[in-house]
Amino acid sequence: MIQVAVVSGKGGTGKTVLTASLASLLPEDKVLIDADVDAANLSLLLNPTDRESQEFRGMDGAVIADDLCTGCGICAEACVFDAIQKVGDIYEVVPYRCEGCGTCTIVCPEDAVSMKSRITGMIHYADTYAGPLFYGSLTPGAGNSGLLVHKLRQEAGLRHPDVSLVLIDGPPGIGCPLISAITGIQVAILVTEPSKSAHSDLLRLITLCRSFRVRMFLVINRSDVNQDITNDIIQVAAENSIQVLGTIPYDRTVLNATRQGIPVTRLTGPASEAIHQIALNLSKEIDAS
Repeated sequence: MIQVAVVSGKGGTGKTVLTASLASLLPEDKVLIDADVDAANLSLLLNPTDRESQEFRGMDGAVIADDLCTGCGICAEACVFDAIQKVGDIYEVVPYRCEGCGTCTIVCPEDAVSMKSRITGMIHYADTYAGPLFYGSLTPGAGNSGLLVHKLRQEAGLRHPDVSLVLIDGPPGIGCPLISAITGIQVAILVTEPSKSAHSDLLRLITLCRSFRVRMFLVINRSDVNQDITNDIIQVAAENSIQVLGTIPYDRTVLNATRQGIPVTRLTGPASEAIHQIALNLSKEIDAS
């Protein structure tokens, strides 16, 4: 089994569009994971049929027993996250503010506060024409997105241990969700675009992936928008011994495909042709590894 994550240092680079296209083009027996749990949208391009969903429980949160609370307010004073507020004569916990530190359980003189498991999202399992898809949805304001990514990968591994390819649509940025997405994988496809912010974020992304000893490839989306920055990015790749799988020109066909909820590779156009070649290049690298 080889695990490939499509990642980006920032949002909006076309990472999910590329992932959906690769899912439809790569011939390997595969399982798909949408690790962008804060805004999962790979399913929008793959028309999945949901099979089942299960609750995701993140870290424990504080709960105050109404019948034991005397309204002394000691817990509220001790909470550095301002997660406890007075309601009438008693106090209640604001779930999305609680960080689960447990300080309130220690200071409460009445033992009215306890830590309990709480539902902070859902894990979804679906079928697509490209293979089974696992994706998550966090409750708005909930934390532990990195843990949810880990659970998605764990569930995919348990249900489909014999697939030859795991294709992950990674979260943007370089935080905990991305770390959970790239831990233990073999290949990362770095998707960027010719803008100053994307160029800067790409450098941080390379540093992070290198620390996990992940083999990196590069794809430059909308490469013809600013050729000077594209050339700079290609130079960065050369300096870091990163192979450029290909460049994708700006193409309004991508927007048309997204509106239709299909991978752009189902339509004809410059972007579709470029991604077909990128998929061929990636397949050669996978077969050679």
